[in-house]
Amino acid sequence: MRPAGCEAEILRLLAAMPFIDRMDLAAVSGWSRGAVYEAVERLDSGGFCDAVTHATGLLPAAERFHLTAVGLERLAAEEGLSVDDLVRLRPVSERWRRILMERLDAVASVYRLAAALSGIGYPIRFRWYRAAPLDAALALPDGRTVGIVRRGNTSDRSPFANRMWKLRGGPLPGAVLVLMPDPVRLRHARRMLDGFPAPVFLAVEGEAVQATPDDPVWSPQAVNNAVGLRQVLDRLAPGGELPVEHEPQRASIPADLTVAGPGWAVPDYLLPATLRPAEKRAVDLVSDWPWISLKDLAGMLGVSHQRASQVVIPLEALKLVVRHPETGGRLALTDRALALLARRDRTSLSMATGRWSAAPLFPGAPFDWTNIAGGRSRQLLRNLEHTAAVHSFLAAMTSQAAFLEWQVVQLDPPRRASRFFRHVDRMRSVNPDAFGLLRKDGTNWPFFLEWERRAVRPSTMSARLAPYLRYYSSHRPTDDHGARPDVLIVFNDDIAQTHFLRLAREQMQAHGVTVPLWVSTGRPSRSWVRWAAPGARPQTRNRAKPCRPNERGVM
Repeated sequence: MRPAGCEAEILRLLAAMPFIDRMDLAAVSGWSRGAVYEAVERLDSGGFCDAVTHATGLLPAAERFHLTAVGLERLAAEEGLSVDDLVRLRPVSERWRRILMERLDAVASVYRLAAALSGIGYPIRFRWYRAAPLDAALALPDGRTVGIVRRGNTSDRSPFANRMWKLRGGPLPGAVLVLMPDPVRLRHARRMLDGFPAPVFLAVEGEAVQATPDDPVWSPQAVNNAVGLRQVLDRLAPGGELPVEHEPQRASIPADLTVAGPGWAVPDYLLPATLRPAEKRAVDLVSDWPWISLKDLAGMLGVSHQRASQVVIPLEALKLVVRHPETGGRLALTDRALALLARRDRTSLSMATGRWSAAPLFPGAPFDWTNIAGGRSRQLLRNLEHTAAVHSFLAAMTSQAAFLEWQVVQLDPPRRASRFFRHVDRMRSVNPDAFGLLRKDGTNWPFFLEWERRAVRPSTMSARLAPYLRYYSSHRPTDDHGARPDVLIVFNDDIAQTHFLRLAREQMQAHGVTVPLWVSTGRPSRSWVRWAAPGARPQTRNRAKPCRPNERGVM
């Protein structure tokens, strides 16, 4: 075909897949990379398309292209449509542009997955969804259909479960590919999707976007065995039905984009293209750990205090992060940042602000924890000493893990660290202060963290230990994490630590349950004591480099 044929194909693809980069565009178009790059350059220089630069922690910086008003007119003429009809039929209207820009981090991952599918079955037909449970769907030439669902980092279990329940009750594609933010939530989702009426394959998003079609990163919902994307399609029979959203009655042609200007002037929907990966990572961390100090944020980011300050200053200029002098300069997200994350992950903005807003209830009143709008943010500020201690511990552990060449795969705040399970016909839970997962040389080490200030009496200590005795009396710890997580309990003084160890031995002996327990005081620069089994004597290890798991994956 002539170069003009390549240009026409790229115009059609940019109308169906706005904000795709050139590498993924070459994969879905079937043209060579050189031909696509040359055609995009001609279209760009002719004013038919434009680009925004975008990067995430998973994908490097790339130019993502979209059609301009002139490009829409050219495509409409080539397809024999009016521009108004084209804007209604394709995701290129002003409203669609805002939606895709707000979800740009997710859009990048979905396009990388679509490019991998194109390498297996070419050509594909791609479709975005605005409000359906599916994020996107595609059809292969032989009639096989695949739906794509992405669960964002801020998406709680209940909203995600409701979303999948709605999908269960509507038109279903031949298979559903689900991108998950971490391995633990992937295991939970597999159990939650038991009995789903269509084949479901789940993968950690960070692994899926980097994998080749033959890399075994996709886990079938009902089989504990990972397969590659090519094997997923080999098991898929032709058929399935893709949801259809109603065409809008009115759609406007979008104006040209511009990202330049002061931080306060950048529109909200352009923030995903404005922020750099380090800044996005900082926003996610402050979202997980509200009221964190800059020092502890630097520790969790794995950078120096000066570098963390360089990351936070642009976020303050963009009105995404605020420092409160009354808390010693601790950081919290603004409502604008909460909206950014909610739209990225397709979660409820009203729920996010109701829980995590750091805005004052009464702007004229003095700063105090009682004057914070977000309910959960208010409680964290009320117990700031405990909150700060947890942040400091995790920041120190992150720094030491990097020094000892352990990878911090996951650090979950309390809202994601909680585990719910059934015990003696009742629903129970463990609610730690944090959950973490470290990895080295293929060895995973999961752990729960409990920072105790109030468990100083025997009755209080028993109440703190009881949920873990129930949890570890079942098979759920292994089912939830693939291994039995250690329980790290930190006390303020040695006396409480000694009393707790004695009580823990008695309780484990009485119940016949072994809790993989570690007890210490203060920061992770002190010794750890572990009870290997009920009735065993404590084994204390003093070492200059603490927080180092041994060859079995425990400290």
